[in-house]
Amino acid sequence: MANSPQAKKRARQAEKRRKHNASLRSVVRTSIKKVLAAIDSGNAEEAKQAYTAAVPVIDRMADKGIIHKNKAARHKSRLSAQVKALAA
Repeated sequence: MANSPQAKKRARQAEKRRKHNASLRSVVRTSIKKVLAAIDSGNAEEAKQAYTAAVPVIDRMADKGIIHKNKAARHKSRLSAQVKALAA
């Protein structure tokens, strides 16, 4: 447990940041799920729109360090491939 005032403050800040980051990770997961739901429904136009909306969200979280840049690239690549396969 933190004993010094400085350590107590850092613990408070870390907890606040952890909650904020968890919220941002949830935004990424939700946007990915929206694309997957559109793909599952079979609607190519809806899937493309959901993918277009999800890409900036994924990129933004990768820039902030919420998710790793390679994980962001992997998600975008796989979702893109699924949307293209649906359109074809």
